[in-house]
Amino acid sequence: MKTIFTIVFFGIINMAIAQDEFFQPGSTIGGYGELHWNKASNADGESTKNTMDFHRFIIYYGYNWTEKWSFKSEVELEHNFVADAKGELELEQAFVNYHAGNWGFQGGVILPTAGLLNEYHEPPLFLSVERPVYSKYIIPTTWFGNGFAFYGNISDFKFRLALMEDLEGEGISSDGIRDGRGKGFETTGYNLLKNISVAYTGINGLRLGGSLSMNDAPYDNDADTSISVQLVEVNAKYTANNIYAVLEYGTSSFTGNNMDAPLKSSSGYYLDLGYDIGGMFNCNKLIPWLRVSNVSKNDDDISKQTDYLRFGLTWWPINDVAFKTDFANVTVEDNTTTEFNLGIGYKF
Repeated sequence: MKTIFTIVFFGIINMAIAQDEFFQPGSTIGGYGELHWNKASNADGESTKNTMDFHRFIIYYGYNWTEKWSFKSEVELEHNFVADAKGELELEQAFVNYHAGNWGFQGGVILPTAGLLNEYHEPPLFLSVERPVYSKYIIPTTWFGNGFAFYGNISDFKFRLALMEDLEGEGISSDGIRDGRGKGFETTGYNLLKNISVAYTGINGLRLGGSLSMNDAPYDNDADTSISVQLVEVNAKYTANNIYAVLEYGTSSFTGNNMDAPLKSSSGYYLDLGYDIGGMFNCNKLIPWLRVSNVSKNDDDISKQTDYLRFGLTWWPINDVAFKTDFANVTVEDNTTTEFNLGIGYKF
């Protein structure tokens, strides 16, 4: 028995050593991009917009030192070029990652987990040509900055805690928190933004999640004068049995701390419903879909509250390429305008 135990023990040790010997450090490259053709008309049918834009071109670069230690980055060029205050060139991610079984750590330029599209926002992952408006004004996608994150999973639950740079209080207004993103440029760490998220994935095709983000955002880099921000969101996504369904709801509140500023809030939701009919045409995924959405930049101002009724058709000839078209009625108060969009997106 002792001999058998010794053979098994040293066999396991040899396998572990062999795995380390087989691992080769190396780099990875990837990316995504999307071309949009956007048209809009006013209530009288007059054209108000007709533009073509290669909205985003992104390159991922990563390097694996060991099976546990790696580096990940993402550089984004928006709107084809940068000149005369037009276009953007941004370092959206650049972090060291340590992953050990059921938990891990990230440090550098990272993304908070807020909504479905902030961390993972490649064009083939969502139905519409443009990202949902909710994911711009309620969840300020893409939201990134300097910080640290700890993540892990227990059974069918995934969790993450991110500690990041402060929001910029002077950028927060009655239109929401989007312009408060510091984007890693000369930001402060007086109070640190706390982002806590949990997701459940124990049922095939179903993801249920939510997050809480909190920060006392310094005003003009003054730690004694800040704006308190709290963003709460919940989300659900089901993709199985040819059904595609997404629901997201979020609300943010912000008020002056040591300032005579009233409490403000933004809120919104969107619901996507689609069905994959690709099998009927002997092709890869083909989904006709409908989206109902409301986005309120300022819950106290009816002129900042917008209803969207959007429908479209999205075809993935392969899983990483998507051709998209959609049409929408956009209503503010009693005024309804229309939008028509065409696009193509990819990732690799």
